[in-house]
Amino acid sequence: MAVIDEPLQTMIDRLRRQHTDDGDIEAKACGHGLSASVWESVSAFANTAGGVLLLGVDEESGFKPAVGFSLNKVRDQFIEGIGDGGVNGARLTHPPVYELSRETLENQQILKILIHENTIDQKPCYVTAKGVGSGSYKRVDDKDIRLSGAEIYELQNALRPSDADMQIVREANVADLSKRGIQRILDARKSSKALRGANTRQEQLARLNITDKKGGIRLAGLLVAGEYPQQFFPRLIIDVAVHPGTGKSQDDKVRFIDRERCEGPLPEMIDEAVEAVARNLRKTSVVEGVARREELEIPREALREVIANAVVHREYHSMFVGAPVSVDVFYDRLEVTNPGGLWGGKTLANLDDGQSKCRNTALIQLMQDVPLSREDGTTVEGQGTGIPLVKREAKKSKGLKLEFKASADWFKVIFWRQDIVIRHMATHRRMSHVPTHRLSKSATQRLSVDDVQGQISEEDLEDYFNRFPIDSESDSEPHDTSVSSAVKRQIRNDSQLLTLIPENDVISARELANQTGKSVETVRRELRRLIQEQKVEPIGKSKSRQRVYRRL
Repeated sequence: MAVIDEPLQTMIDRLRRQHTDDGDIEAKACGHGLSASVWESVSAFANTAGGVLLLGVDEESGFKPAVGFSLNKVRDQFIEGIGDGGVNGARLTHPPVYELSRETLENQQILKILIHENTIDQKPCYVTAKGVGSGSYKRVDDKDIRLSGAEIYELQNALRPSDADMQIVREANVADLSKRGIQRILDARKSSKALRGANTRQEQLARLNITDKKGGIRLAGLLVAGEYPQQFFPRLIIDVAVHPGTGKSQDDKVRFIDRERCEGPLPEMIDEAVEAVARNLRKTSVVEGVARREELEIPREALREVIANAVVHREYHSMFVGAPVSVDVFYDRLEVTNPGGLWGGKTLANLDDGQSKCRNTALIQLMQDVPLSREDGTTVEGQGTGIPLVKREAKKSKGLKLEFKASADWFKVIFWRQDIVIRHMATHRRMSHVPTHRLSKSATQRLSVDDVQGQISEEDLEDYFNRFPIDSESDSEPHDTSVSSAVKRQIRNDSQLLTLIPENDVISARELANQTGKSVETVRRELRRLIQEQKVEPIGKSKSRQRVYRRL
């Protein structure tokens, strides 16, 4: 949690500029004792990403010290309520780790409490008296919002193998299975121990968990080898939608440029989804010897891996079967979203550690036996190689950035199409903000020949460059003679910025942009360089728009 080391006055200054709390900080006056709503905020921070409670700070009076605040009284009530003493016991189930300290604000003492995020086995943290269904919260901006039933289920079962893919689909029977699909699986496993002694077709299907011993069709078997699983589960599809802008329903007249509901068994769905996306991506021709081949802007192998992962690792509990896997192609990015959060101790930090974790064990076992329909190999590998492969392929494709997002009940992979953002800026005469000496030759060439069909707002651009600096060394190589002049210009920029950044106060990138007349993304790029040179100190989370800076 980045805010742990943030000075109190910096927090207060930010809250006053915002005129509200935020996702990291919650201020409570507690003028008559500890507010009951404090426990909702503790639950929310513990279930999300941690945060800071400032007790004795009154939001209504502009984040001034609260009148009537009794630090010792509130401290004792908090310690008792969190379960560290007192006769009434803990107010929370799964209370978080916390750090409590006295701070001075405008000559009055307040209480600062750092709430750490709970480990996955201790989620959800909830207000005991309300019960898990009504007393579990998450932090969204400055609000504590109740977790949904689906979110609570995912947190409670994040370390438990699911049996959803083993359930019997009661209305289905063997006639609903594809003879060709079954034969392909049996051919792939014919020499395995799984079929040893299984002489009849019914025994073989049961051994592979396509059916149970009585002939009942398991969900995993229906999804992988069924003729049309959507007869029983209409929303277990891959929904591919191509949007005209950078968000959904931005155009009153045109909602979709292209739309395809990919149905059938999972292997066919994955193939159809990859093709539906591919026909809406830019292609480049590459000459190898006397041959010419086409390459997608998002490598096909990476695209297939992400879509296959989404259907294999998604949640198939009855609470989630009404939600499809969504593939959304926007002007500046592609998003693949599956129902169900990360499972088995996986986090955004350890996604590419090479360890395979899958909640749907029967399903992934069958998918490992299904050959690809158009090329060699199987639909999935199940060896923990997927995310490293996707990262590797994305890195090869210059101008493509990869981002992962997760919540309790969904997971999302985003391919950011950086070249499109660059070309948009070029078309709208904003190339003064783009360091073309840091772009690859191919990207620079495309600037002059490609037309821009969509629109990207200033907010979209700011958000993009806050995530991904366009002059990242991993993206491109220098190739022209303007570097020396660029370096001289940068020295002047550094000097100008340093004079505007205070030593004993803080300033935001937007404030610096207003003072210098530069774009926010240009200022942030220059700030990153000053941070690396240890001339400027950032305060706040790296991707937060509330991040501020202080001169060292």
